[in-house]
Amino acid sequence: MIKKIIASVVLLSLITIAIVQAMDNEPKGKDEKDSLGGLKIGAKAPDFNLKTLDGKQVELSDYKGKKVMLNFWATWCPPCKKEMPDMEKYTQQAGDDVVVLAVNIDPENDVKSFVNNNGITFTIPLDSQSAKNPVNDLYNISFIPTTYFIDKKGIIRNKVISPMQLTDMERNINSMQ
Repeated sequence: MIKKIIASVVLLSLITIAIVQAMDNEPKGKDEKDSLGGLKIGAKAPDFNLKTLDGKQVELSDYKGKKVMLNFWATWCPPCKKEMPDMEKYTQQAGDDVVVLAVNIDPENDVKSFVNNNGITFTIPLDSQSAKNPVNDLYNISFIPTTYFIDKKGIIRNKVISPMQLTDMERNINSMQ
C-alpha cells in the first residue's frame, strides 16, 4: 500500500513538473525543437556555464573536440536512479575523447550524499529552476532523464528521453565520429 502511494506521488510530481515546464517555456525558434520537445537532432548544442558539485565552473564549450553525453536528471527520479550505475560503468570504460556530464536539476536536495552513496565519479553540473536562465529550459527538457549525445563539433547527434542501459550509451557514442 505504501509503495503504491509513493509511486503515485512520484508520478504526480513528474506530471506536474512536465506541465509547469511546458507552460513556463517561451517558445524558441520553431526549427530548434522537435515533435517530442527538446532540441532537434542536428542542431548546435547551446553552450552553458554551471558550477559542478565540487564548486568548479564547467562550460559545454570546454569539451569541444570531445564526444559529450549530456544527461539531465534529479535525485527524486526513479528512472534517473536506475541508469546511474550504467552511466558510472560507461564513464570508467570511456576513452579520453568522451565526457559524461550529468546536469542535476534539483540541487536544493542533497545531491552530494546521493553521489557519494552511489559511487558516482562523472561530472555533476548543478542547475536549478530558481536560476535566472536554467540550462534545462535552454535544452527544453520536459521529461527526465533526457540525454543528448553531442559530437566533437558541438552538434546534437541523438537524444534519448528515457533511462538508458550501458549498451545504449556505447551505441550512441560509438555512432558519432
